[in-house]
Amino acid sequence: MDKTICKAGVSGRITPPSSKSYAQRAIAAALLSRGESRLCNIDLCQDTRAALSVIEALGAAVRQIDKHTFAVTGGLDPRTEVIDIGESGLATRLFTPIASLCGRRIRVEGRGTMRYRPVSMMCGPLRELGVQVWDNGGVLPIMVEGPLRGGEIEVDGSISSQFITGLLMALPLAPQETQLKVREPKSIPYIDMTLDLVRSWGVEIDHCDYREFYIPGSQSYTPRSYRVEGDWSGAAIMMVAGAVAGEVTLRNLNPLSRQADTSVIEALSHAGAEIVIEGDEITVRRKELRGFEFDATHCPDLFPALAALAANCKGITTLHGTRRLLHKESNRAEAIASEFGKMGIEVDIRTPDIMKIRGGAIQGADVESHGDHRMAMAEAVAALNASEPVVIGGAECVAKSYPDFWRDLEKITVRE
Repeated sequence: MDKTICKAGVSGRITPPSSKSYAQRAIAAALLSRGESRLCNIDLCQDTRAALSVIEALGAAVRQIDKHTFAVTGGLDPRTEVIDIGESGLATRLFTPIASLCGRRIRVEGRGTMRYRPVSMMCGPLRELGVQVWDNGGVLPIMVEGPLRGGEIEVDGSISSQFITGLLMALPLAPQETQLKVREPKSIPYIDMTLDLVRSWGVEIDHCDYREFYIPGSQSYTPRSYRVEGDWSGAAIMMVAGAVAGEVTLRNLNPLSRQADTSVIEALSHAGAEIVIEGDEITVRRKELRGFEFDATHCPDLFPALAALAANCKGITTLHGTRRLLHKESNRAEAIASEFGKMGIEVDIRTPDIMKIRGGAIQGADVESHGDHRMAMAEAVAALNASEPVVIGGAECVAKSYPDFWRDLEKITVRE
């Protein structure tokens, strides 16, 4: 699907979707609980649908109560030998260790770009924890056969924290205690999210500076009611829309959230946008924007939104952390350089781990999403100030995380 965005202002109030990062963790915790949990404020994007499908395959009973509420009766008892994680990197690296708790062979399959994204970082550590792994050269599909037993293990945290999340959620149910060492931990806020969530389900994990985790074995998850908070990743791109094209108020956001993308507030402030926080509402208004410097190492999902912001700033913006962008839905560093370049914005990624963006006049162009939901949304927001229409190819990919994005953007658009 192509989407055409014309020059426009924005003004209005919207409620971003619930956090799919928290939702997928909560869905996994509900599976691992013996009894019924109630999950509230769940938005059915592609990734949360995949997670619900996976827990049903692994033994949970899922009942939808209303549009945003699900009752989940947990219990790890696989009904099938195959789980399909869709195109979700988190679901892949979360549910593979959980499937490894089972004493039967489980095949983990994916779709789209997930069939080419690396999963090799899981194979060695799982084998050391007692799991048989058929690794298919480090990409999906792979097969695992447990049970996961616990022990001492070291993993590489430099590529992604998602596998660490999977281990942290699965290992409390292993029969032995585990000492988990992490080399070069990245995306630490996402690890904090995991620790926060499992604690709310009654699981205890201690750590030392995110490099060593002590996980007692033979724990249990306690069923509970859990409300998923609003998504800062989806909110971030709408905040940038307010900063570059008018004014937007986002509702149902936790200013004290552990989500990594709360850092967008810091970036917007550095750029000169006006920000007002009142309870669970955050308003962002356009002011004169200037180039800024920001380290996105621990919040790599912000890069496309920050690129749209930087394109509208006077001067050069320097973003650190591009090494984290290689294995996303696209190679995001190259995708940003390519597609923003088509819109007349100079993006330099020649320096390792650094992206420099020179703000300037945004031109009309035909651009591609690269099948990446965050790229499509960033291109749309940048296009609000383009001299001519911008046509975005593959715009349907926003359904991965924010199915109502195009409707919400239209809702706040003010034609000039």
